Amino acid sequence: MAEIISGKIVSAAKREEIKTRVARLNEQGKSVGLAVIIVGNNSASRVYVNNKKKACEEVGINSFEYALPEETTQAELLDLIAQLNNDPDVNGILCQLPLPSHIDEQAVINAIDPSKDVDAFHPFNVGHIMIGDYTFLPCTPAGIMEMLKFYNISVKGKKCVVIGRSNIVGKPMAMLLLKENGTVEICHSRTENLKEETLSADILVAAVGKAYFVTADMVKEGAVVIDVGMNRNAEGKLCGDVDYDEVEKKASFITPVPGGVGPMTITMLLENTVRAVEL
Repeated sequence: MAEIISGKIVSAAKREEIKTRVARLNEQGKSVGLAVIIVGNNSASRVYVNNKKKACEEVGINSFEYALPEETTQAELLDLIAQLNNDPDVNGILCQLPLPSHIDEQAVINAIDPSKDVDAFHPFNVGHIMIGDYTFLPCTPAGIMEMLKFYNISVKGKKCVVIGRSNIVGKPMAMLLLKENGTVEICHSRTENLKEETLSADILVAAVGKAYFVTADMVKEGAVVIDVGMNRNAEGKLCGDVDYDEVEKKASFITPVPGGVGPMTITMLLENTVRAVEL
């Protein structure tokens, strides 16, 4: 029976620490400000943005929201980003993805000042992650590393398998595990004998975006299983990429969905925003 890695518990502890750091900066006459841009009416994006605003209030970070209509042009969005890059009250800029199809996401990411890029998506910050000398880390992988640390799960020398190769989770996740001296493998939709690969993992990270993709017969006895997925099952209930009920019987540690990785993602966004001021 696996021990549950609770993102709620780790997140609450981390937010208390962030709140203290924000208060210390305020005492020094420095405010901390996060600008969040949302374009269009994506309902999932609206939920995320509201949660980010609430989290900022909780720790004392000033939150500036820019809700733009769906028909906003790329030029208008880039103009706004340029203004925010030059605004001394804004320490972090986040543009909620996905953007409407007529806007080039990479051009928008590239326009954000790397020192305010609290999502850590800018090529400058991605490059620093590759060489292990970084200021900001992408929020989800950083949150996962924070959870492993909190539960005293060592990565050193462990076989780590990441399923998924996205720029947001899979690739940076592999880099962070590698930095902590894990032996890392990335699997994806073209991987042959996937089950064979996952069965060798001491630490298995599932970031596929498919409900119940990882089944118990894919998991080694005693493995640590991290579920990054956020899906809806046939009944419309939130579920992860891992068949939790079955895998939990084999794993030593496992993250639930919801209440696992999710709470950490926003907390690490707050961490990056505070770091932007401290640095």
